[in-house]
Amino acid sequence: MPDNTFHRSRYGRYVGGPDPLAPPVDLGEALGAIGEDVMAGYSPEHALQEFLRRGGSQQRGLDDLAAQIAQRRRDLLQRHNLDGTFQEVKELLDRAVLSERKQLARDLDDDARFAEMRLEQLPTSPAQAVNELSDYDWRSSDARADYERIKDLLGREALDQRFAGMKQALENATDEDRARVNDMLQDLNQLLEKHARGDDTHADFQQFMDKHGDFFPERPESIEELLDALAQRAAAAQRMRNSLTQEQRDELDALAQNAFGSPELMQQLSRLDANLQGLRPGEDWSGSERMEGEQGLGLGDGTGVLQDLGELDALSEQLSQQYAGARMDDVDLEALARQLGDDAAVDARTLAELERALRQRGYLDRDTDGQLRLSPRAMRQIGKTLMQDVARRLSGRTGQRDVRRAGAAGEASGSTRAWEFGDTEPWDVTRSLTNAAVRRAADPDGPLLHLDDVEIRETEARTQAAVALLVDTSFSMAMDGRWVPMKRTALALHHLVSTRFRGDRLQLIGFGRHAHVMEIEELTALDAEWDKGTNLHHALLLANRHFRRYPNAQPVLLVVTDGEPTAHLEPDGEVFFSYPPHPLTIAHSVRELDASTRLGASTTIFRLGEDPGLARFLDQLARRCGGRVVAPELEGLGAAVVDGYLSSRSFSSRLYGGPDLAG
Repeated sequence: MPDNTFHRSRYGRYVGGPDPLAPPVDLGEALGAIGEDVMAGYSPEHALQEFLRRGGSQQRGLDDLAAQIAQRRRDLLQRHNLDGTFQEVKELLDRAVLSERKQLARDLDDDARFAEMRLEQLPTSPAQAVNELSDYDWRSSDARADYERIKDLLGREALDQRFAGMKQALENATDEDRARVNDMLQDLNQLLEKHARGDDTHADFQQFMDKHGDFFPERPESIEELLDALAQRAAAAQRMRNSLTQEQRDELDALAQNAFGSPELMQQLSRLDANLQGLRPGEDWSGSERMEGEQGLGLGDGTGVLQDLGELDALSEQLSQQYAGARMDDVDLEALARQLGDDAAVDARTLAELERALRQRGYLDRDTDGQLRLSPRAMRQIGKTLMQDVARRLSGRTGQRDVRRAGAAGEASGSTRAWEFGDTEPWDVTRSLTNAAVRRAADPDGPLLHLDDVEIRETEARTQAAVALLVDTSFSMAMDGRWVPMKRTALALHHLVSTRFRGDRLQLIGFGRHAHVMEIEELTALDAEWDKGTNLHHALLLANRHFRRYPNAQPVLLVVTDGEPTAHLEPDGEVFFSYPPHPLTIAHSVRELDASTRLGASTTIFRLGEDPGLARFLDQLARRCGGRVVAPELEGLGAAVVDGYLSSRSFSSRLYGGPDLAG
């Protein structure tokens, strides 16, 4: 027999934790933004926090979420007031008195006239009037019902302040229902008092939940969870009370005596409040809010709004990340979803995953002083991103060479790349067959080997280059907005040499008043300092020392500067500074440049700025050493330096061009 049973499936949002089908977080964008801020002089910790605040292209940042939190808080305060219960009591009382007067007008006995006089003399305060009528013998059944509704309403509102949902659950409650509530409150207070003494056990809690668990739909699993939920609600109720005027508080206290027609309920609730304050003193029991909207709230709903406001305040602090040891994992995603919706929680979760990934995958580490820094892995990733930008700029230039020979006469670099039309280099058989096997696992009917599977071995030419990149670190570079482009340039060139020209020896030299050989991490994190002097002489001394260290390598000299030399080293090692440039400083700088020329250095000078005097001076230097001057825009500085490096090498067998540079 065929099975004609229909199977129905329901689809919805995945609720078992992070979505397993969600795309992985994009660390590249985060690292790029953090790297930019670090190069601008911010600490990595600050740069990370700034990225989390701004967010990325695919999700909102903390500032956007915090702005939403603030707007929701304003909306709650501007929409509501806390007169709801008082207005409802007054309406019920007025209706009851009116019904009673109609009945008394039809009755002709003397007692009816005395009753009319009593109603005429009722206090103007609804609370006092309700108390005055506590022993009144109602003649109208409608009036009696409305008066009983007042007592029932007050009892349900008082409970709803401590246990959300009680107002609706106890509507039309019987005496038996009220007795169950009193029994639960008495058992709860006994349990909390026993817990305060340290005499309780988990069995006591379980016994309480077995008996009264239907009052707690959230089903707490321990007394601590129960305490947290009850204390948060009770503290919100206290803040609501604090938000009332003194007149309203007096009215509320007077009305409370009639809750369920018995003072026992309020006695138990007061006892509960005292127990909760003693066990959870850290809750906000003293705060208040000013509400002046048009929508009146009852005691329970008002408590809920105050609880929402407290939750919004906690979220605002979590999203600020301004406290010691702050982490994105601190953000309560469930609370955020309640207040702003699921999309906001997804954005916050993505930011938390980004922060966690950056810290746990080795992109951020700590130095010997315990300070957070970008790790070498992060520097490589940022360098790769910068190099990709450089490659796009180079490949887009008019007349740019697009030579596709990866050093065929050289040694294997250990790298491979996809075969392209015109390549003559040997195949990497292992990688090519592995690609084919992976592809055929997904498509068994496909060809045994496809051109897309083929990878070729890249080689590096045996000729070695000794490269010195001299970058001006004088204050004018930072003052005129050239600080970060200079660092981006150094990082891109460092990535190219370390990944694609591993045989070359690159030295980074920063020169301000003095010159210093720097590691890429040091240069990237270098802060701008007000230090007069552009000591090109000292930088060239260090570059020539680097060239002499590798006598068989091709020297490549790259200089990035925005000013003429204004300082040089004296024989005793002291710095001589003069502005305008002193002839002696010029002579020392030229002499050291001549030494570079004698060593065979291929020189390219990158001039930043439009100073005509600087342009004339650098042109003279370039003619003297047989080099050239390039005046790039700041956005194109990295591409210009990389192009200068590639052009200056004495061999042309190494490929370069768009995407290949960025590999």
